[in-house]
Amino acid sequence: MSFVSAIWHFFTAGAHWRGSQGIPQLFAQQAELSAAVVAAALVLGGGVGAVLGHSGRGALIGVNAANAARAVPTLALLTLFAVWPAVSLRWNGFLASSLALLILAIPPILTNTYVGMREVDPEVREAARAMGLTGRQVLTRIEAPLAVPFVMAGVRTAAVEVVATSTLAAYVSYSDLGTYVLSGLNTNDTVEAFCGAVLVAVLAGAVALGLGALQRVLTPVPLRRSTRGLLVGSRPGGRRPAV
Repeated sequence: MSFVSAIWHFFTAGAHWRGSQGIPQLFAQQAELSAAVVAAALVLGGGVGAVLGHSGRGALIGVNAANAARAVPTLALLTLFAVWPAVSLRWNGFLASSLALLILAIPPILTNTYVGMREVDPEVREAARAMGLTGRQVLTRIEAPLAVPFVMAGVRTAAVEVVATSTLAAYVSYSDLGTYVLSGLNTNDTVEAFCGAVLVAVLAGAVALGLGALQRVLTPVPLRRSTRGLLVGSRPGGRRPAV
């Protein structure tokens, strides 16, 4: 049987579409894990980035520390959590996987949020304060909406990285699409490993497209034209997202 025929057989076999180890179930579990991690990273990283960007204080330490965290290997963290029973056995590996992936997801969101907040024109801030807005109101009504393109660029980067890396969760017994990849590698079944990788790529592509559409919806209408330039890596008169 040729390699292409074997792939076709894998995707058309009914056994791969049913049960707890079927494609729909594993697809959903990987999406659930990735969504939980990105949501937590948005709350933590986005919150810290917004505070640093609004106040302008502590940015050197906060942003550099977040970027330094990118150097920490996710597999090494998973291995560390795997030998810690209180974490590795919780929710069938979900907690260990979430913690390891969270370290990966926070830096791009925190950095982009900070940059987006600092990119707001100082004259806009001064005008808002002159109208009587408090510091919190300036943050929530002025700075946050204007920073949306940068924040969402960080979220998209983090989400795609998390989806791609979450296949490693299979090493701590969490069942997702990485189960196919790990099983294929362990049994030297290149077809199963390849099909698992294809499914991960499909999920990552769907996430990127979905978040791109969400970014357009959330971006204030006057900024949507400049957002197009932001998505291709340029922005007239501004800076690129710090992803």
